[in-house]
Amino acid sequence: MKLESEHGMDGVTMRVHRFVEKRMFSRLIATAPDKEPQYIVEGRDVYQLEVELNGGDVLLEPGALQFHHGQISSSVIRHEEKGFLARAIASSGTGEAAHATRFTGQGTVWCEPGRRHFVLGTMESDSDAMLLDDRAFYACSGDIKLSTHRHSSVAGLFSGNGLVQPKLTGRGVFAVESPVPENEIKIIELDGTDELVVNGDFMLMYSASLNVNIGPLVSGIRNTMRSGEGFVYRMTGKGTVFLMPTAKVS
Repeated sequence: MKLESEHGMDGVTMRVHRFVEKRMFSRLIATAPDKEPQYIVEGRDVYQLEVELNGGDVLLEPGALQFHHGQISSSVIRHEEKGFLARAIASSGTGEAAHATRFTGQGTVWCEPGRRHFVLGTMESDSDAMLLDDRAFYACSGDIKLSTHRHSSVAGLFSGNGLVQPKLTGRGVFAVESPVPENEIKIIELDGTDELVVNGDFMLMYSASLNVNIGPLVSGIRNTMRSGEGFVYRMTGKGTVFLMPTAKVS
């Protein structure tokens, strides 16, 4: 087991551990008819999130828990104070569950291991906010709220992230799932002078303070079809963008 990353704040510390899972399987190489099968050991990385609680609390996606030990209590909370239908619509739009499990107290919470990568982050102020890729949310401090952000243009439906996106608001630490490892994520800081144009399929998360316009890369239906780019995000203002350049590499 290897510690990959660690972030902590206000009584909650998150750690990402990496394991190498070794499996033995047989592979028959088509050579001579009497050739014996060759047994090959293959190593694959497995990742697990650990959350240490020192008087703080953490919210996990439903079903994420593997075990916890210490003096920890648990409860189920709703992410947003909406009616059943509104929560169902928001959940279907973002791919996130409408509820989370809250763990509070002193001790350690271990989440189920998996092959997807975890990216840890912190938000320093109660007014900080991040917009996430659909289904990226995994865990956050109890002071952070998960809600839904609705894009003002129907072009959001074709942007790669849909018309609504998950939104984290508040102070604390959080963990998101990523299809690529953290060292393959490109972080771009916008200072208010430049514009960033990006295909939404390669977006992991970005500051909610940024001004975002979703639309075609070029004007005109024919030019859009010729460019082959479809709808893109045009981002201006001050904030941070986390991109996944290798997300669609097979």
